[in-house]
Amino acid sequence: MRLLAISGSLRRDSHNTALLRAAAALLPPEVELAIYERLGELPPFNDELVSDRPAAAQHLWDEIDAADGVLISTPEYNSSIPGVLKNALDWMSQPLIESPLRNKPAAVIGASTGMFGAVWSQAETRKVLGAIGARVVDRELPIPTAHEQFDEHGRLSDEDLEAELLVSLNQLIEAVHARAEARRASGETDPALA
Repeated sequence: MRLLAISGSLRRDSHNTALLRAAAALLPPEVELAIYERLGELPPFNDELVSDRPAAAQHLWDEIDAADGVLISTPEYNSSIPGVLKNALDWMSQPLIESPLRNKPAAVIGASTGMFGAVWSQAETRKVLGAIGARVVDRELPIPTAHEQFDEHGRLSDEDLEAELLVSLNQLIEAVHARAEARRASGETDPALA
């Protein structure tokens, strides 16, 4: 199983990228988590370019399409989704019937240096994913005071938070298995329904 992980922050020392690395360390050996590192290359969304996507947008489209599930970790900017993440989701939404996120299992987690752990941003991101047609895990994982939450090895220092992260990951993995089983049972062949 291959999960594509997307951090909504471009900072080199991003707490959300650190959270994705912590998630990767908790996964069983049969599950690969690949962190997408080219989000900053995406141009601003322009629906006039949908029929001939820029190379960076096509690259992300292909990576999501090839993944079994998507894990997004988002900070919170001005009580909402960071512009770079919303821009990426806009590129992945058009044309909607062909979106690689359509019926794709997806989960959203998040970290912020404030006390609320990007709760609003996570909710907004789940809403956008749902509008695109992803199979969104209905669970959030707020990591507050993120600058204090990681040990020197990059693991979450709070065992309860780490356990909650594992629950979120397991729910995403279960959603991937459920989708695969449903597709097998229905003999699905239409890529638009994949």
